[in-house]
Amino acid sequence: MLNEERVVLMTKMASYEAHDGRKCLAIGSYFRSDYIGWQVLKSIISATIAFVVVFAMYIFYDFEIFMTEIYKMDLLEFARNVLFLYLGTVGAYALISYVVYTVRYSRASKSLRAYYMNLHKLSAMYKSSPRGED
Repeated sequence: MLNEERVVLMTKMASYEAHDGRKCLAIGSYFRSDYIGWQVLKSIISATIAFVVVFAMYIFYDFEIFMTEIYKMDLLEFARNVLFLYLGTVGAYALISYVVYTVRYSRASKSLRAYYMNLHKLSAMYKSSPRGED
């Protein structure tokens, strides 16, 4: 005879594993600081690439004007402005990434705690059931 409560719990857990569980289990395999640090590092690299692409498009858009005015401008001031713009962009992107991935990690760990509680509950159901009922 099948235990209906056990079947419902196993179905619920299988559904979780097939959908949200994959992501949560992948996130849960990291320590909090490792996961967040790795994601922020990837975000910084992505922001750097995006900044370089956008800056290159800005320069190449009016390249002729840029080349005629390059001799008139203070290159040190121009480089300083570009550097501050880069640092501001990457800093804001890293801060936003830190917040997003901190929230994702905390949600995943909360979800995994519920999943592991269900595993323990299922294990207790198997231990408490008589042998003939499996």
